[in-house]
Amino acid sequence: MNKITKQNDHLIVPDKVTIPFIEGDGVGAEITPVSQKIVNAAIEKAYGSRRSIEWKEVLAGEKAFNQTGSWLPDETMDAFREYIVGIKGPLTTPIGGGIRSLNVALRQTLDLYVCLRPVRWFKGVVSPVREPQKVDMYVFRENTEDIYAGIEWQQGTPEAAKFLRFLTEEMGVTKVRFPETSSFGVKPVSVEGTERLVRAAIEFALTNQLPSVTLVHKGNIMKFTEGGFKLWGYALAEREFGNKTFTWPQYEKIKKEKGEAEAAKALAEASATGKVIIKDVIADAFLQNTLLIPEEYSVIATLNLNGDYISDQLAAMVGGIGIAPGANINYNSGYAIFEATHGTAPNIAGKNIVNPSSLLLSSVMMLEYMGWNEAANLITAAMEKAFSKGEATNDLARFMPEGKSLGTKEFGDCIISLL
Repeated sequence: MNKITKQNDHLIVPDKVTIPFIEGDGVGAEITPVSQKIVNAAIEKAYGSRRSIEWKEVLAGEKAFNQTGSWLPDETMDAFREYIVGIKGPLTTPIGGGIRSLNVALRQTLDLYVCLRPVRWFKGVVSPVREPQKVDMYVFRENTEDIYAGIEWQQGTPEAAKFLRFLTEEMGVTKVRFPETSSFGVKPVSVEGTERLVRAAIEFALTNQLPSVTLVHKGNIMKFTEGGFKLWGYALAEREFGNKTFTWPQYEKIKKEKGEAEAAKALAEASATGKVIIKDVIADAFLQNTLLIPEEYSVIATLNLNGDYISDQLAAMVGGIGIAPGANINYNSGYAIFEATHGTAPNIAGKNIVNPSSLLLSSVMMLEYMGWNEAANLITAAMEKAFSKGEATNDLARFMPEGKSLGTKEFGDCIISLL
């Protein structure tokens, strides 16, 4: 049996396991084999012949369209369902009608409601901020709701006109400034979608002994969607994790009833006893704070669009999206697809210069998700050694003092030599 299964809320991972993968378009053809070679070497180093991965290619994107006429064949979705855990390179978004985004289609079809983006700095990588070592966060981005639900009507269409009539005639809306030339979009944010995202973030913080979960939102403007996200998140924390968390509303209540000194004392006691502090911040303030006081944040729980902005800014602070990993996970079903977070970069495809680190670090996340932490740790340690010596692909090496630019394949061989 070489398939991952889930029993009693736990993944059962065989020592000889099959992992479906999508090679990816553009630079995917270069970064995927390099990443797989490193992962295979790390597993052999950590476990000898006892454990191994059989890589099973499945098709999506341009490669799938050219071979099958479908951008996302049913067989690919079936494989991810059957094997539970998979990984993918970057995919081209089809031009014109049909699938709005292959990545969004994968996430919504498998209900991968968490987009997990860990952000950390590697010694040796040049950063635009003064103290990048203070940036150490895990972004839990809601993955199925918000504007990414794709509920839109284009300006000038009968559908947009119908929606406008509904707004004005039935809902009494008068605030559309230019009604006849407006496109419209709907932003769904639900109690259930919020709760499962925040629950996953809190459980992650508890499991990994992390100090806080911050709810990032724009509830001061969008009071019933993003404001609801904040309120529902706090309610979930107090209801399901009351003895393991301390929320900011609880702090404010103590402050009001007993004074600021008692509230500060309660907060300090909660931190000292290992409780996770649940707090919130407005999205624009958070983006500023990540530059000024990044050490104040650990686990971030946020909505879909906010998470898109936040995860890319944080990646830039530690060296760029080229070394930013990502995963799309349903913690209930166990389904998980790990991915390179950058695009297909067709302008550099085939030139042996692309940085494979995003996909490689996503592979590390996959190994950790499978419980193969020893192999995962070998890879991250090897990457830190390489970067500390100035050995990296050109996108990073050109900024390093005495940096040595390596090709994609050569960087892979360097990492294997340092395992």
